[in-house]
Amino acid sequence: MPDWSYHGIFKPILMKLPPVVSREFIHRGMNTIASIPFGVGENIINFLGREECSPYLQTEQMDVLFRNPVGLSGKLDPNLSGTRAFSNLGFGFIEVGPVTWEPIHSSETPIVREDTATIHFPKETIGFKKALEKIENTPVKQPLFVRLLGTKDELETMAKGFEHLVAGFILESSDVKSLGLKNKPFLLSIEKVGSLPVSDLAHFSGFLVEETNGKKNLLKEIQLLRKMGLEKTIISSGGINTPADALELKDAGADLLLLKEGYVFSGPGLTKRINEALLDRKEVTPHIQEGWFAYWLFGMFVFLGGILALLFSITSIILPYDEHFLGVKKEEIWLFNERIMLFMAHDRMTLAGTMISGGIVYMQLARYGVKRGLKWAKQAIDIAAILGFLGIFAFIGYGYFDWLHLLFWLVLLPVYLYGCWKTKRISGTPASPNLHNDYAWKLGIYGQLAFVLLGFSFVLGGIIISYIGVSIVFVSTDIQYICMPPEMLESFNQNLIPVLAHDRAGFGSALLSVGLLVLTLSLWGFQQGNRWVWWTFFIGGLPAFNAGIYIHFAIGYTTFIHLVPAYIALGLYIAGLVLAYNYLHKKK
Repeated sequence: MPDWSYHGIFKPILMKLPPVVSREFIHRGMNTIASIPFGVGENIINFLGREECSPYLQTEQMDVLFRNPVGLSGKLDPNLSGTRAFSNLGFGFIEVGPVTWEPIHSSETPIVREDTATIHFPKETIGFKKALEKIENTPVKQPLFVRLLGTKDELETMAKGFEHLVAGFILESSDVKSLGLKNKPFLLSIEKVGSLPVSDLAHFSGFLVEETNGKKNLLKEIQLLRKMGLEKTIISSGGINTPADALELKDAGADLLLLKEGYVFSGPGLTKRINEALLDRKEVTPHIQEGWFAYWLFGMFVFLGGILALLFSITSIILPYDEHFLGVKKEEIWLFNERIMLFMAHDRMTLAGTMISGGIVYMQLARYGVKRGLKWAKQAIDIAAILGFLGIFAFIGYGYFDWLHLLFWLVLLPVYLYGCWKTKRISGTPASPNLHNDYAWKLGIYGQLAFVLLGFSFVLGGIIISYIGVSIVFVSTDIQYICMPPEMLESFNQNLIPVLAHDRAGFGSALLSVGLLVLTLSLWGFQQGNRWVWWTFFIGGLPAFNAGIYIHFAIGYTTFIHLVPAYIALGLYIAGLVLAYNYLHKKK
């Protein structure tokens, strides 16, 4: 669940529910999505949140490889109801537990205090047998560390049961030193470093330092542990509400970081933000990705095609091959019903504006994304381009194949395929200087939400318009504007409706393609300081909105209900630009 949906939609509702109810609702809901078979659920989560990690963030501790140093505390999911979902949310490792031999049901409920960003977690466990069953039946991508509580015999039995499933164990007592298991790391959970003798600490592979009295005390305990000279792995637990907190703990000596309360108050996007901040600190210089210019040329051709279509829509409207298919000259159509020609101009100009906007976005993604080796930018282009190519089949849904579109398709295809082939190994992930939950970040979340909704609305609109184009062709307001039923149009010329259907299906296909560009750019490109993303939205949106709204007033097709979707989309576009401006223009 990315921040735009968590803060913009779910959190205001969840915070009004009892803590346990809201926790289980969100965990079970995410788990249900993640459990959709054939990898569909995982792909949905990745599409919405984009949680891949850079190889530069990999770290090896205690002979265990972590894809990044950020983990999730088991206290947030005592019932293990969200483990499968958490495995797809970008974590480097996951803590499970505490696990006890028998279940512990607490009458207490978590106490959530938003003013201090703290949560009191009551002791609550589902017991060893149920925890073992859940872990055995839950595919997890990251190393699992199980926190165990109990007597020495219980700990030894539970550890042997979990041994083949987990990467290591966390204990809360220094009295138990190895439990007879030599091939798994054991970490000691501690709150006060000074209260334990060094001789006890030496037996453990590492330490999990708990935050109990604020981040400052946590930092002191980690620094004290480092001063003791023990070359062991240190995991901090809690004390992180912003990426800046995570960097402070890393600087103090923490090797790995467990998110706790901050994951609730700052949102699930905190994991991704920390990883982006860690990568930004490494200042990795991206190499220029081979093949990016082919993608840029692809976008330029789409842009020029849109310009050409715009010129046709404001001059001749109908082209010679249209007249050949119809068997009549455009002058005859003007004489029969001028509104038919104006209606065609309306569809063709909106198509032209959409193509011009799409070309701009393609070029920007190639120049600022693919060129820098960003995998998400390539995938955004690929998704939109492939569906755009497939859209040519919608043109023949009503019996009219446009040879100019085929020629355009044949020009674009080799350019796209070359760019796709040259960038097939692209793997870069974004970095971000964002460190704080400041006002710009909070407004940026709502700006991102506006653009996500805009992208979804374009995608939905494109699907609906394409379907209309290959089925009924007209909606009721179209017929009212033309002032003729379809039967009368067909009696005038039986090929007229196929031409109109072709225009409609073509516009729907283009809108779907551009909608996917807007959606993927808004989902994956929102990192602090990405000014190019804001300018892409601003400049890229102008042609589509200007052409789409202007032509309706120019031809007198101003039925309010027909233009409502355009007005809503324009409102989302303006809101997104205003709300996201400071965040996307903010430097370090």
